[in-house]
Amino acid sequence: MVMDEILTDDELKAAAQGDEAAKDAEQAGKPEEKHTKPTVVVAEDESVNRMDLVAMLEDNGYQVVGEAANGEEAVELTRKERPDVVCMDVKMPRMDGITAAGTICDENIAPVVMLTAYSQTDLVKQATGAGAMAYVTKPYEESKLLPALEVAMGRFAEINDLLDTVERNEGKLKEVESKLKEAEAKAEKAENTLEERKLVDRAKGLLMDKADFSEQGAFRWIQKTSMDQRIPKKRLAMAIIAKYGDPKPAQDKR
Repeated sequence: MVMDEILTDDELKAAAQGDEAAKDAEQAGKPEEKHTKPTVVVAEDESVNRMDLVAMLEDNGYQVVGEAANGEEAVELTRKERPDVVCMDVKMPRMDGITAAGTICDENIAPVVMLTAYSQTDLVKQATGAGAMAYVTKPYEESKLLPALEVAMGRFAEINDLLDTVERNEGKLKEVESKLKEAEAKAEKAENTLEERKLVDRAKGLLMDKADFSEQGAFRWIQKTSMDQRIPKKRLAMAIIAKYGDPKPAQDKR
């Protein structure tokens, strides 16, 4: 047989297609690698400055998911888009940047980097007091803005990790407290059961001694009377002991 005729052209094509199908299946089984860009909302009332800022961020690997011209828009966009970070100008109409930053930080939606042309100490204190993670003055420079964004996102992640840890620990503490209460309840129940058993045994002995009951008969009487009269065994035993038990010795009143 000639070697070229071992497999026909159609058979070779089928084998080749099978190999391609196997490769496709292999690729399908591999997890898709995703390289997501950090997202940002930009809040700046001056359109030219906002455009420059957006261009700078996009050139440096950020994805701008929202642009706001005032504080109210900034809050709404941040709630909607839930970005990785917010660039917030301090001086804006309708709602200033510090108030908007305070709302965003109170809701723990995203870290905020404050942007302003001013560098007064009181504005810095107001911004950090509102929860801003970093503060950058105009003109915006990559050497100042980009590290501030990274610091803000890093601090935000650390704080939320800490909050998660605290929440988990609180959950564990509540679980331990619940188990402790359950154990205390079981211990109290066991203690009451033991006390009841001692009282019933004493009452049973008195019935045997004072009323000529057998041990089994005394126990049955206590059990049946408790059920019929709906009196707890402990209280019934105490009543028997009070009636048939030895009276307490009178105290010497001299």
